[in-house]
Amino acid sequence: MRRSVRQAYLSAWLLVIAIIGLLSRDGNTQQPSASSHESKATIEGLVRDIACPIQNLEATATDLSMNCLLACARNGSPLIILTKSGDLYVPISDKMPDVDQRPKLTPFLGKYVRASGTVYERNGTRAIVIAEIKEMKDVHLTIEDK
Repeated sequence: MRRSVRQAYLSAWLLVIAIIGLLSRDGNTQQPSASSHESKATIEGLVRDIACPIQNLEATATDLSMNCLLACARNGSPLIILTKSGDLYVPISDKMPDVDQRPKLTPFLGKYVRASGTVYERNGTRAIVIAEIKEMKDVHLTIEDK
């Protein structure tokens, strides 16, 4: 009888270990990758501050308050490109340490642009090293406070 209790105890422990192994394996497959994904791409969107589209879901790539956008940019809010689908792209340099991209973006504040370069994605965050940027004058923007 003592042997069957020992076997039952051992079997229970093996079952627990197997379940823990399965659960930890499933958990690992669902965790986001810690590495970044790099690709060449062209994006289109509005050059603006990051604060408004993060805090105000009504802010879109074609409907904006120019006074608010300029005030935020003047006060140091990071500049980004907001696409029509709502994706945010943070411009970065191809240098380490990173080099400020404001001089490249400031002339395009409040304008809809096409930017080409290297795009990096990591856990939902998008960044772009801009090789070329041009204003798209044929995109209609609804601008308040002109």
